[in-house]
Amino acid sequence: MTERIVGIGAGAQAVGGKELATEDMILNIGPQHPSTHGVLRLRLTLDGERITAAEPIIGYMHRGAEKLFEVRDYRQIVVLANRHDWLSAFANELGVVIAVERMLGMEVPVRAVWARTLLAELNRVLSHLMFLGSYPLELGAMTPIFYAFRERETVQAVMEEISGGRMHYMFNRVGGLKEDLPAGWLDRAGAAVAEVRRRLPDIENLIMDNEIFLARTKGVGVLDRDTIMAYGVSGPIARASGVDFDLRRDEPYLAYGELPVRVVTRTAGDCHARFGVLLDQVKVSLDLADACLARLRELPRGPINQRLPKVLKVPEGHTYAWTESPLGLNGYYLVSKGEKTPWRLKLRSASFNNIQVLREMLPGHLVADMVAILGSMFFVVGDIDK
Repeated sequence: MTERIVGIGAGAQAVGGKELATEDMILNIGPQHPSTHGVLRLRLTLDGERITAAEPIIGYMHRGAEKLFEVRDYRQIVVLANRHDWLSAFANELGVVIAVERMLGMEVPVRAVWARTLLAELNRVLSHLMFLGSYPLELGAMTPIFYAFRERETVQAVMEEISGGRMHYMFNRVGGLKEDLPAGWLDRAGAAVAEVRRRLPDIENLIMDNEIFLARTKGVGVLDRDTIMAYGVSGPIARASGVDFDLRRDEPYLAYGELPVRVVTRTAGDCHARFGVLLDQVKVSLDLADACLARLRELPRGPINQRLPKVLKVPEGHTYAWTESPLGLNGYYLVSKGEKTPWRLKLRSASFNNIQVLREMLPGHLVADMVAILGSMFFVVGDIDK
């Protein structure tokens, strides 16, 4: 669907002292387009091939998750919460259970705390590897996605073994985890982490210094710190522009307060920097996973969850629990009136804020650069629309 608006284009050339009338074209990218990662629509105003204005139009996947939360009990909410970012299901579950546990004043067993931290980092690796493979594909490089999916399957095998799910794990419970770790699972998880670490340079060597990749990403889609602060951009995208903030280090939850969390940052703020941050964050997550595995091997056998009443009611009050999900800040604002369902549960998803900044980033770039910029924003449409 296209429409044309006749006007004086920004690129019109003066002839004989007069400006030539040109046509600005309104171009819709999406809502179904390979570069939009789902049903996202971008309404671009073009002068020739140069973008003069951009408007992200969202809502095509909206299913009213926040209203559905209000008619589900606290066990059922976990099922819904792990689906808005389908690459980060375990991280999504964490926000809900942490909020409920905080309202209950419940202390989670130590074994569950360390197991949650380990699984959160393995889930982060899975999410990052998806984008590390798909982004070069959007720029025309087909090979990296085969390497990325090879590593994903290595980690996916241990995640599937422990939870029974490949995407929607449903392994978190209020008070801990669904069940204890299978016998020998720590060794298999350790072997998977070592294997991914050994083979990760294959992706790095293949793409990071590739001259075509550099030409498409260096200096393209620069995002400055002030714009990040204005729009509430977070996660790898913000850290690629020099924003040195990570909840795992700055407001520790789970076992992160006892771990040496290294925050990866860049200063360029362009597409190349965002890809580089994502790649280095995989290395950090693998190191954190190893530390969690070592601690879990030292811990004595013990409970992995708390015994809950048949009908779980949360005391009246409110709280806000946020976590550092793979794509950025993921927060849940829970308001309870003492019932078995929340009175209100507001979701603050990372992708929603991150994608709004496209209206500032895209103008001035060519349409060909739009694909490179859009792919480097690392979003999931379900996480935008909720």
